[in-house]
Amino acid sequence: VQLVESGGGLVQPGGSLRLSCAASGFTFSSYAMSWFRQAPGKERGLVATISSAGGSTFYADSVKGRFTISRDNAKNTLYLQMNSLKPEDTAVYSCKAGGVRVGPLTRDYWGQGTQVTVSS
Repeated sequence: VQLVESGGGLVQPGGSLRLSCAASGFTFSSYAMSWFRQAPGKERGLVATISSAGGSTFYADSVKGRFTISRDNAKNTLYLQMNSLKPEDTAVYSCKAGGVRVGPLTRDYWGQGTQVTVSS
């Protein structure tokens, strides 16, 4: 199982970024996926979750109305569109596949993370 994030970078306040998470090694379309973030000195927190088929989503209050989670099951890719970015959105963003069953094992898998910095 491999999750590889991309799309992070430096952006000015009010700007936009789109993060991607390319998945491989498991049946991507069978699992809910999530984005988490961790700012320096803070615990990792949930940003957004999307159901396996993409019909249901959940957002943290801090990003509701600004961020959109989506997925393309044909491309095995998860996305996070981030608009109206604020300095407090600065963090390492990671994608997570939860409860993935591979052979006899069931566990969560994480990507390596991508840095998002919002600063003027």
